[in-house]
Amino acid sequence: MSDILGFLKVIVQRGINLAIRDAITSDPYVVIHIGQQKLKTHVIKRNCNPVWNEVLIFSIKDPNVSIKLAVYDKDTFTLDDQMGMAEIDLKPYIAALKMAKGLHNLPNSCALKRIQPSQSNCLSNESSIIWENGKITQDMRIKLKNVECGELLIQLDWNETPNCKGLESEGTYACFNHIYIYICVQHEYT
Repeated sequence: MSDILGFLKVIVQRGINLAIRDAITSDPYVVIHIGQQKLKTHVIKRNCNPVWNEVLIFSIKDPNVSIKLAVYDKDTFTLDDQMGMAEIDLKPYIAALKMAKGLHNLPNSCALKRIQPSQSNCLSNESSIIWENGKITQDMRIKLKNVECGELLIQLDWNETPNCKGLESEGTYACFNHIYIYICVQHEYT
């Protein structure tokens, strides 16, 4: 474990308006790759708006790795049909984690960083990296690519154990306290 920076929990919450791949519905599941690791959710039968609420835990050795996810329709006698895919850049989340190491006693629900949707990040709407009770999470609404419709709601949550190297081992980082304090004050009033 000496080369592990920490553990990333990817909470696959639910799918929204996923593509139909069987006659009138689909049997979806999600596959997530981070580096060489691959985990998947269970299959939810006959549902294009499935609720998984599954926690998939990955060990992170490289902070520059991305999350690759794909949604599939489970078939019995043929290959599973793809129902969309997405790639998520972890760098903004990792940067917020590193920045927060120097901050303490922030108010709950403080937005450390806001990420706007763009062509390159698969976000359906703004995603905030939030400080809540000493933990930093990011909720995302992901628009699936290479498919006619479908979105996923996921959450990222970072954990370090005493045996992990931690993010501090990845070098120094700039901490712009005044910018993040301003965002926290703004977030409380919106």
